[in-house]
Amino acid sequence: MKQIIPPFTKESAAQKVQLAEDAWNSRDPKKVSLAYSIDSQWRNRDQFFSGRPAIVDFLTHKWNREQHYKLQKHLWSFTDNRISVRFEYEWQHAETGEWYRTHGNEHWEFDSEGLMQVRDMSANDVKITAENRKF
Repeated sequence: MKQIIPPFTKESAAQKVQLAEDAWNSRDPKKVSLAYSIDSQWRNRDQFFSGRPAIVDFLTHKWNREQHYKLQKHLWSFTDNRISVRFEYEWQHAETGEWYRTHGNEHWEFDSEGLMQVRDMSANDVKITAENRKF
């Protein structure tokens, strides 16, 4: 498949968001990391790191803890090489069995090849019951 590169249109930004959602729902850290530049800079809540190996490590740990992960991303806004999304995902804590819904926002910046070079994420977790799951 052809890489979606900046400058973005409404349609190409929406496609980029859908591709990200699909990749993250695969829960395959190596596959997901390929959408990011080699030296991609991340802020994920209170964690700051860079590079694909760190991304793979982070996602591996995340999905070991967050079982039954299901994510939905929604395009919020875009400019030439930036996209902002809002998202929701649900997951079950591997150790406690408790269910959570996480709500948040991400701001992405892409290089000229369409790889994400900056990812800035903020989120909040809300405890839910299994009966209140949406996904």
